[in-house]
Amino acid sequence: MNENDQRINDLHIRSTVPLISPKELKREYPLTPAIANTVIESRRIIKNIITGKDKRLLAIVGPCSIHDRNVAIDYAKRLKELADEVSDSIYVVMRVYFEKPRTTIGWRGLIVDPYLDGSYDIAYGLKLARQILLDIVSMGLPAGSEMLDPIVPQYIDDLVSWAAIGARTTESQTHRNLASGLSMPVGFKNGTSGSLELAVNAMQSAEHPASFIGIDQDGNTCILHTTGHDVCHLILRGGRSGPNYHEEDVEHAQRLLEEAGLLQAVFVDCSHANSGKRQVRQRRVLRSVIDQIVRGQDVIRGVMIESNIDEGCQDISDSPDELKYGISITDECVGWEETEDMLRTARKRLKEAH
Repeated sequence: MNENDQRINDLHIRSTVPLISPKELKREYPLTPAIANTVIESRRIIKNIITGKDKRLLAIVGPCSIHDRNVAIDYAKRLKELADEVSDSIYVVMRVYFEKPRTTIGWRGLIVDPYLDGSYDIAYGLKLARQILLDIVSMGLPAGSEMLDPIVPQYIDDLVSWAAIGARTTESQTHRNLASGLSMPVGFKNGTSGSLELAVNAMQSAEHPASFIGIDQDGNTCILHTTGHDVCHLILRGGRSGPNYHEEDVEHAQRLLEEAGLLQAVFVDCSHANSGKRQVRQRRVLRSVIDQIVRGQDVIRGVMIESNIDEGCQDISDSPDELKYGISITDECVGWEETEDMLRTARKRLKEAH
């Protein structure tokens, strides 16, 4: 590096660390034929639910974020049994979120900081995330995740059956481009302000072909040309002005989608601003959603529930080893018994209505 380079380039870069390519990681942690079939079949079912061909309710259920492999597998085993029990009326996908967007600072998720200590061993985080997904999907339980970093999907998206673009990134052109090329159905959340127009605009953008800079399976920087995505849908998660899961909110969302010429498919997030980030209110949101469906509102195709083994949340302490087992370290979650009761009650009401 010459003297000019030292004064001009990488002034705030402390170091660079080579990263394994997606192809190498997939070779190290490969799909089995059974896992591949689970992903393919679950994507087909999810698409049919979103487009209205399958009349079941889609439920994205699981921890706000994954921070412990043992907890994730324990939870997945429980959820698989419950999913089978309610499968005639509700199709369950496990929420498996490895990346957390932050308004300011905070833990950014298992992929970025797998040791929860600020060491940022992203290489290990990618391996751990892929291991966890393989463990979960091998049970026959499909996984859903938020796509945040535009490079990460190349490492794990072959194991993901449903994806979300979050409230903080729905307005981002990078994420709209990314969504246009993803292989699974994609939901766009309304913005943190509560604006539905942001998500509707994002869906329109993602429906069209895009070209952007990314990496290929060998890890080479390249231009990715996409076809555009045909199964985008809107997720209502509330906003600064309050929740948006009530009848008039859903009807407003339906009108916006219709006017934009988009697929009229709406999900309701029972957490976040719809519950005021209070886990005890998630049941209230789900009850309202089921009421609307029972009364004939068929634009609602899915719900999201933040759930863990035990209810509530906890702060990350100076020693991650001191964390309590099965409790969220990000947003509050309902506990397992509450999760069972919520889904069983919803299934009963849906069956009675049909």
